[in-house]
Amino acid sequence: MSCTTVLVGKKASYDGSCMIARNDDSPSGQFTPKKFVVVHPEEQPKQYCSVLSHVEIELPDEPMRYTSMPNAIESEGVWAASGVNAANVAMTATETITSNPRVLGADPLVENGIGEEDMVTLVLPYIHSAKEGVLRLGSLLETYGTYEMNGIAFCDVNEIWWLETIGGHHWMARKVPDDVYVVMPNQLGIDRFDFEDEENYICSFDLKKFVQTNHLNLSSYGAFDPRAAFGSHEDSDHIYNTPRAWDILRTWNPHTKFEPEADDLPWCMVPEKKITVEDVKYVLSLHYQGTPYDPYGKEAQSGKYRSIGINRNDFLTITQMKPNCETIEWVAFASNVFNALVPFYANIETTPEYMANTTKDVSSDNFYWSSRLLAAMADASYRQSIFEIERYQNKVAAKAHQMIHTYNGLLEHETDEGKKLQLRHQANEDMAQWLQDQTTEVLNQVLYILSNQMKNAFSRSDA
Repeated sequence: MSCTTVLVGKKASYDGSCMIARNDDSPSGQFTPKKFVVVHPEEQPKQYCSVLSHVEIELPDEPMRYTSMPNAIESEGVWAASGVNAANVAMTATETITSNPRVLGADPLVENGIGEEDMVTLVLPYIHSAKEGVLRLGSLLETYGTYEMNGIAFCDVNEIWWLETIGGHHWMARKVPDDVYVVMPNQLGIDRFDFEDEENYICSFDLKKFVQTNHLNLSSYGAFDPRAAFGSHEDSDHIYNTPRAWDILRTWNPHTKFEPEADDLPWCMVPEKKITVEDVKYVLSLHYQGTPYDPYGKEAQSGKYRSIGINRNDFLTITQMKPNCETIEWVAFASNVFNALVPFYANIETTPEYMANTTKDVSSDNFYWSSRLLAAMADASYRQSIFEIERYQNKVAAKAHQMIHTYNGLLEHETDEGKKLQLRHQANEDMAQWLQDQTTEVLNQVLYILSNQMKNAFSRSDA
């Protein structure tokens, strides 16, 4: 899947929380309806069989409950994509990344291995920390192999880990420093790896030997550069991948000058100011505003580069974790330029129907299809509708923080776990009901605007 990932360390965020976020994007010409649900232990398979690769894997006993963002149409598998488990560990999988022929020749991809379809289901119900997630997925990769290159994020209340697959069986992972953010735009991204620092770097057991044996280290001097060794540097990267990283870096570090097609954009940076949830939503909706590359502009280079906020965004999640606080999953569906980001408490037994009842058929009764309809109509009437969209987005964001303040206060003073669960469900249902009303209202407004732009309009009427 062509996605964009952002990771924010706890000292880089506005409230001391770790945040992991990802756009899940469909391939060109496709749109994948998604839903937000809870998977209970009794629903987790004991014997897992992949739909795409047909690999069969026996799973451990006693899986935990977890939230999930599966495909609404499961003809190609579950594709759980993102979630938080009962141990308060989050995972988002995957960011499709690139490699090069030297790596893929030395360790070919495995046709019947595991891939994006499988990873959340195979890992998230069984881990109790972000690092444990890295180790479990790493073991599965070494045992079964993978048929694609991917990047995967794990998060708990203390730290974030990022894992990248290398060829069919190898992998590396780096702990995200607390004071930085990370941008991943479909390219292998880690630009530094220290084989001696086992506190902050982990890899497959023979990765160092693999690099030496296959002459993959391209560094003339200094530290090993895994991006040069394992990644790609193709002309297509300069159109599809690196400009997205540049668009975020110029937003959060505006006083540092980069070029959109540069091959040496840093994997992580200390932001010039603390990063909020709204900041993450904004950068994952970017379409090169204020540059000649904006597809909504009239410059000669308009649409030259692939935007982050694109028509085939399927969903966006931001998982926000802070010690001694409730974990929040922020969710948006369809094109991020036009959608709204909504918070839901993660430690729950079920999700609101408005978020969970997505089917293959278009319907304004769920948030996914309502967001897809809104995006298509607002895009077609961009200059007239963008004001209504921005007002809708800001109204939802304000209500979101009001809801969190209200219910966090109630949860903080409640000691009974059963009553806490009820409060989380009540908060989520209240948010979903209010959201449905607001989304219906903006759909009405944008449809009216677009209807007035129909080509068969005529100014004279009978009235």
